[in-house]
Amino acid sequence: MSDVGQNNSSWPRCAVIFGASGGIGAALCDELARRGVRRIFAGSRSGDAPSTDAIVPFRFDLGDEKSIADAAALVRADNPDLVIVSTGVLTLADGTGPERSYRKLDADKMAEVLRINTIGPAIIAKHFLPLLPRESRSVFAALSARVGSIGDNRLGGWHSYRASKAALNMLLKNFAIELGRTHKKAIVAGLHPGTVDSDLSRPFQANLPDGQLSEPADAARSLLDTLAGLAPGDSGGLFAYDGTQITP
Repeated sequence: MSDVGQNNSSWPRCAVIFGASGGIGAALCDELARRGVRRIFAGSRSGDAPSTDAIVPFRFDLGDEKSIADAAALVRADNPDLVIVSTGVLTLADGTGPERSYRKLDADKMAEVLRINTIGPAIIAKHFLPLLPRESRSVFAALSARVGSIGDNRLGGWHSYRASKAALNMLLKNFAIELGRTHKKAIVAGLHPGTVDSDLSRPFQANLPDGQLSEPADAARSLLDTLAGLAPGDSGGLFAYDGTQITP
């Protein structure tokens, strides 16, 4: 890591946030606006976004590739140099939470978790990586999780969620290698935000130790600071909110 991004006050010029109606996504939009980013495209299924002069809302659906392609067409002229995928699921809409045992595995529910946590971000990358500038600093990042680390897995369980994030981490590494051949200053990274007070974590907050739960605004500041401190040599890695690298 380096302080290259933190010393470059012109970066980012234009940001795209997918999942802008969620706790972390909305906070990222707010923080980017506070930092003076001139144009922030804020995507959600509803089209809702924080209201500032800099923010342009758009609608997308992870299950609809055309909506993602349309979003790419919308932002292309603004030359985005920061794209963050702040989407994800831990508990499905029907209330199904992460499996604590292999006996609870269900093929359809596994497929849904992988569709949201892995395939959706990959399709966003397909359409947005080509938009990143070739001659200047750019970042494509996606929210991942420490539990997606195979080397760090000591408890087991949460099978679909762990697998979906591990697969996402592998895809981000693949994208970093491929993009690095043409975009020498580009960075692709996974981000572990910690446990943030959001809809995703709410069912699992009861037994958290004091001080482990962070507010979305604090998480957004930490994540953006972490991205600002990355250099091209860090591309393909998974980084925690405090800037430390997590072993795959």
